[in-house]
Amino acid sequence: MNDDLILSERHPARADAVKNRRRLLDTARRLFAAHGVEAVSMSAIAAAAGVGKGTLYRHFENKTELCQALLDHDQRALQAETLRRLRDEPDPLQNLHWFMQAVAAFVVRSGELLCSGAGGAVLPPLEHPAHYWWRQTIRSLLDRLQAPGDRDYTADLLYVMLDARTIAYQRRVQGYSLERIAAGLIAALDRLLS
Repeated sequence: MNDDLILSERHPARADAVKNRRRLLDTARRLFAAHGVEAVSMSAIAAAAGVGKGTLYRHFENKTELCQALLDHDQRALQAETLRRLRDEPDPLQNLHWFMQAVAAFVVRSGELLCSGAGGAVLPPLEHPAHYWWRQTIRSLLDRLQAPGDRDYTADLLYVMLDARTIAYQRRVQGYSLERIAAGLIAALDRLLS
């Protein structure tokens, strides 16, 4: 018997469950924007959405999972835009420059969600498939560039510079703007490749 077939035969979600999930996501997004992720409890989200805590926890086991769900749409949009760019633009250096800047902008835009979770824990970057994809995209473009040296290590180094904690430090402590971060990333990348 084909295991893939068994796994793909899921019952469609009930209409009320889909509606509740959407309401919970919209409510969390609104409350997080108004008060900050850490200041909003899961109980407050359930109450503001007009659902019980059990309904909330059936959809999202914890705040980390809720934050990941809120990030999902933007992550998918970034992936789709990147794939279009890689297909349409033949220059791997231009693509790598663009990708580093696009991811930095995503991290600045979504930084609080990326740095928040259950008990204030930071989402584990390389354990999340979308973030691992960032690292693999960088690594692939380094291959296309025939970058000198250890490409895996270079990819890791560039990836760490895109980590939400790194960019949060640069923004909050150092006071760097997104433009300064993007310019610094490109300058560092170009030095690594020379």
